[in-house]
Amino acid sequence: MRILLIEDDLQIGTSLMRALKENLQCSVDWVRDGVAGDRAAAESAYTVILLDLSLPRMDGAQVLQRLRARGNQTPLLILTAHDDLDSRVHGLDAGADDYVPKPFEVPELLARIRAVLRRKAGYATSTLGNDHVRLNLDTRTLTVAGHTETLSAREFALMLALLERPGTILSRGQLEEKIYGWGQEVESNAVDVLIYSVRKKFGAAAIRNVRGLGWTVLAAGPDPGPAATGIAAGSPPD
Repeated sequence: MRILLIEDDLQIGTSLMRALKENLQCSVDWVRDGVAGDRAAAESAYTVILLDLSLPRMDGAQVLQRLRARGNQTPLLILTAHDDLDSRVHGLDAGADDYVPKPFEVPELLARIRAVLRRKAGYATSTLGNDHVRLNLDTRTLTVAGHTETLSAREFALMLALLERPGTILSRGQLEEKIYGWGQEVESNAVDVLIYSVRKKFGAAAIRNVRGLGWTVLAAGPDPGPAATGIAAGSPPD
């Protein structure tokens, strides 16, 4: 999971960075003004955006407006001290997925992030996937054909990216963008190693390789046909 935090307050930003990394085991890119936030949202792929409204250079409302005008539908939560009714209504009508007034407790923010991810993926509970492959956002466990294991932070980010829209094929570059944050060195075979790790635990059918295009998790369980093939479980990546 990769999160964009747009927050100008040094103390709040530092605390949130630490809390998000410790509790969600995710990558967090933090910027402290609206122009930098608008640029980051336009140039990189994120799982969630956390946006303050009172920002220097460009206010958060304008950042949100520009982001949605570009067709960017990344789940976005507004974090702000402006808790009046008009501000909440305006923020939600402008395209925010949730509105979290400051001060807030970290457990509530984490629960709201999970809820937004569920809604965006079209699920009512904290489990994404289908009858064959299921990812639990609360426990960070993956179940494939009845077998359940806890995932590492990177494995969880990989499966979340694939299960946000089951059946969608993601390229190596798209997966790297969703998993790794700024300043993190990404080895050329990093995605292959993660996929191999998941397949070693759950079998090759957990993630399908579409040759020349990328990887996918099937939208409705395993497909025995030849359309999507992958490295056999237990085989090392190329």
